[in-house]
Amino acid sequence: MTDGRTTGTARAFELLEPLVQAATVRVHAPPGGYDTPGSHRTGPTWGSGFFIAPGWVLTCAHVVGEGGAAVRLTGREVGITFHSGRPRYGGPGAPGTVTGTVTGRVECVLPERLEERRPGRHALWDLPDLALIRVLAPVSHACVWLTDRSRPRFDEVAYFGCTEDLGTPEITGRTTRLRGTAGNGAAIRLADDDEIDPGMSGGPVVDLARGEVVGVVKARRHTGGGGLAVSVVQLRTLPMAARGQVGLYRRIMQAHDLYHYDQHLSDLDNRRTWTDVHGELPPQERDPYGGRGRLTPGERTTLCGLLAELPPPSSSEAVRALVEAVRGEEPDPQPPAPLSWRDGLGLLHDPPGGTGEAAAMLRYATDVSVAEYREPPTPGADEELWDWVRATAERLWRPLRRELGERHERGLAERERRRRASAGRAAGGPARRAGGLPPGASVLLEVWAHGWEHLYDWRVSVLAGPAHPGRLTPVDSGVRATVAGLPERLRAPLAEAFRRCDTHVAAALLEVAVAPELFGLAVEDWVVAGGVPLGVQRPVVLRHPGGRSAAPGPALGPNGPGTGPGGPDIPPGGPQAHPADHEAGRAAARWARVQAGPLQDERADCAGGRPRAPSAEWLSGLPDTTVPVHCRAADQEPTLGSLHAVRDAGYGVAVTRRPPPDPGVSCAPFHRGLREELADAGRAEVLPVRLQTLRGRAYGADPDAYWAAGAGLVWEDPARPLPDVEPLHGDL
Repeated sequence: MTDGRTTGTARAFELLEPLVQAATVRVHAPPGGYDTPGSHRTGPTWGSGFFIAPGWVLTCAHVVGEGGAAVRLTGREVGITFHSGRPRYGGPGAPGTVTGTVTGRVECVLPERLEERRPGRHALWDLPDLALIRVLAPVSHACVWLTDRSRPRFDEVAYFGCTEDLGTPEITGRTTRLRGTAGNGAAIRLADDDEIDPGMSGGPVVDLARGEVVGVVKARRHTGGGGLAVSVVQLRTLPMAARGQVGLYRRIMQAHDLYHYDQHLSDLDNRRTWTDVHGELPPQERDPYGGRGRLTPGERTTLCGLLAELPPPSSSEAVRALVEAVRGEEPDPQPPAPLSWRDGLGLLHDPPGGTGEAAAMLRYATDVSVAEYREPPTPGADEELWDWVRATAERLWRPLRRELGERHERGLAERERRRRASAGRAAGGPARRAGGLPPGASVLLEVWAHGWEHLYDWRVSVLAGPAHPGRLTPVDSGVRATVAGLPERLRAPLAEAFRRCDTHVAAALLEVAVAPELFGLAVEDWVVAGGVPLGVQRPVVLRHPGGRSAAPGPALGPNGPGTGPGGPDIPPGGPQAHPADHEAGRAAARWARVQAGPLQDERADCAGGRPRAPSAEWLSGLPDTTVPVHCRAADQEPTLGSLHAVRDAGYGVAVTRRPPPDPGVSCAPFHRGLREELADAGRAEVLPVRLQTLRGRAYGADPDAYWAAGAGLVWEDPARPLPDVEPLHGDL
């Protein structure tokens, strides 16, 4: 063990070492048919890993990539050597533990693009560099306790992995400190107190003060000690499930929490559990509560187990909303989105205003007991959670018990109201008509031209939607990207935003707010996750930037009435009205009527295949249920001026497209197909989802949908106002 360790750290290491060693594994080539458990015939060590749930091993992607760049990672079989059973007080070598070897299969790697773009030998693999392995046989093994905190504390830690210091593979541990983060929080920097040996990659990093795994050993420094670890919070970036299914992350975390819950409740032996050790860890220094005001280790394990008994939340935003209601402020938007009820607990540590953690977590658990779930819970599961909350509150103070009771009653009443509304008995009817967009949060992508250069600044945010009009939660931003580089720069930010907004019912809407000359940006063809284009996975619509003015740049419309940024003159009879008020009223009226239909199309930038520029008078005289259609390049006239004129005339729904590469191809099939689609749709509110379906048909090689290639839908929903913001200004 490293010299200089504090007394508290030494005791914590002594307590945690047997538990961590029992769950840490050696990763190597798959065993042969006649290999015996623990035999050296399993081949050299590739790296380490550790059990995070029954049957699931977490390691680094570069560990399972050992053996050649041509080998596909996902689906690859590997060997796992581990300790069978949990350690007794004497540690993993005590009687009752057996070393065994089993075959595992790589279920997925992060990031997904590692399958197509793998680093060269000895190169650093892209973050988060994680792999999940599913064990292919039922075996008895120990599991670690994973942190629920979104951000690590920079305290003393221990890291574990497989070494061969004495000539044979063994799991060893050493101590160091965390000294910062890297990769926008995806990686943790390890101090150089000791050297990370080959074979330790993929092993766990344990917070000694709190007794929880916070990272996965990734790399060592070439110049000496120290290195990098991957934050285990990056597990939340696992691929999202298809609609109506429970994702891999939620399934694994549910199994993790139920494992520790069952171990805590079991009295079949005297083996020490993680919960036992949590209760024996030395008190934390600078604890504002002195241990009081926090849940005990047993209470925390029980709460996590009861939350795991419930169906997962309907969306990440549902978790964040409950956390915000408890904290009294919006939770930190930077870490990966909270996807499980347990993740919400991690956002309640050290709440603001001096409120105790225990009280905050009990309020949160009360709200969860009456929340919306993906599906109906197991009979009695929500009542059992509430009964535990009420019983646990008895050790705190009487006013809190009363407050929680009133909170629970209000929650039950609200849940019943929601159930009546969803059954169609409420006066307002259902929140979403068949075929329409989901009513919740959407993802907003903003792109601005960087002055006169062919470079672009961007921002990805979560737009709260009608529930909180205009509320924007930034996810990430950047400057000076090329058009060709935008898809790669935006892959991770968009994936994070989708995790926050997608629900088990529907994929969230992607709103692309750009100046009209960028309406030809092929966002719907970008691939973020799953190898499928965005426009096939979810509805994608175009929007003008926030405010009434376009992004800085050249004049965007030809001379003439109705085509400039100011819009047409105010009609007679209303000189007292402000122009902006008049335009907003006209746009709202058109929006309401076109949503109900019936729809009719009008060619805005061409007539008989020849270009034309629509006049303001002509556009203003069209029926409110008209959908203006553009078939030419959005960044060229007359289409560019037409897009501005259409917006100024109050049309919130319009169609544009990227013309095919061959300029001699007729636009007639596009107009004919779109006319049939609009007639069949009947009303505008279903157009975003119908266009997604068309893209899916074209992606599936349906020739009857090829006419829709490059089509874009302009969608200025007044219920989803955009903030009036300026473009980003980064380093020049």
